[in-house]
Amino acid sequence: MDGKSILVTGGTGSFGKKFIEVVLKKYRPRRLVIFSRDELKQHEMRQAFPDDADSPVRYFIGDVRDRDRLLRAFKAGGGVDLVVHAAALKQVPTCEYNPFEAIKTNILGTKNVIDAAIDRKVQKVMLISTDKAVNPVNLYGATKLCAEKMLIQANAYGASNTQSTKLSVCRYGNVLGSRGSVVPLFIKQRTSGTIKITDPNMTRFWITLEQGVSFVLDCISIMQGGEVFVPKLPSMKLTDLAEALAPGCARQEIGIRPGEKIHEVLVSEDESRSAIELEDKYVILPGHPWWQIGNYSEGKRLANGFSLTSSNNPWKLKRDELFEMLGMDLVGA
Repeated sequence: MDGKSILVTGGTGSFGKKFIEVVLKKYRPRRLVIFSRDELKQHEMRQAFPDDADSPVRYFIGDVRDRDRLLRAFKAGGGVDLVVHAAALKQVPTCEYNPFEAIKTNILGTKNVIDAAIDRKVQKVMLISTDKAVNPVNLYGATKLCAEKMLIQANAYGASNTQSTKLSVCRYGNVLGSRGSVVPLFIKQRTSGTIKITDPNMTRFWITLEQGVSFVLDCISIMQGGEVFVPKLPSMKLTDLAEALAPGCARQEIGIRPGEKIHEVLVSEDESRSAIELEDKYVILPGHPWWQIGNYSEGKRLANGFSLTSSNNPWKLKRDELFEMLGMDLVGA
């Protein structure tokens, strides 16, 4: 990261803000570009991360739907070395109700990022994806599946330019405490004495923003282009989460929302045939003729029939582990 020019699409979102914070704390980038379409969020973020002459931070208003704006952003300031593509419409009900808007941002926007990155000879592109992309039942998951597939296949085009563009994916589960997370919702609901549960059997994978950013940075350092990186994460039933955050509160079962699953999947049985296990992650390797095993020759092949779901996951998140991940002040303990 030192001396590099880095651009984050959707840079004013929860992930983007934490990514900027961590990179500024640990590295010395040449430029750190926050690319998003919300001027108010950029203004608010500028208070924490100013873009004065002594700072590498720069703010670009733009939408990933606009290929020309991406081309300009990727060339400005001497060019971009690394793109972290976090821009997306992420709320499941919103994407279900506005399907064409989700397609424009999550699929066509990703195509624009790919095209602009290859045309501008960006060295690396990392897409931030989700467990909902695996065996999707909602439009959000389907658009992220398309984004993953497009990005991985684009390595065949990226390798053809004189400065090979490498493109990979980081896929992980629900982020604790992020905007739209159930955690702040449960904390808010506990004041009423009743927690609303969609389904008592529902389970989810959990990761913190800081863990997500650290995972992405680690994967960027080893990526060869074409991999889908999956961290080893704990999972937890929503009823256990509710009891930890709001002990003694009554529960009201309201039913799952359109497009929701009871359990999520991070690695499907079909994907596991081309995946390897490392100490802290799984890596799904591409099955393309241009792929070389390289960094992963020591990886352990997965057993036949392996899948990683939030229900069969051996790592069950305990109450004290949850509190440690969240921070005691957040849960009011």
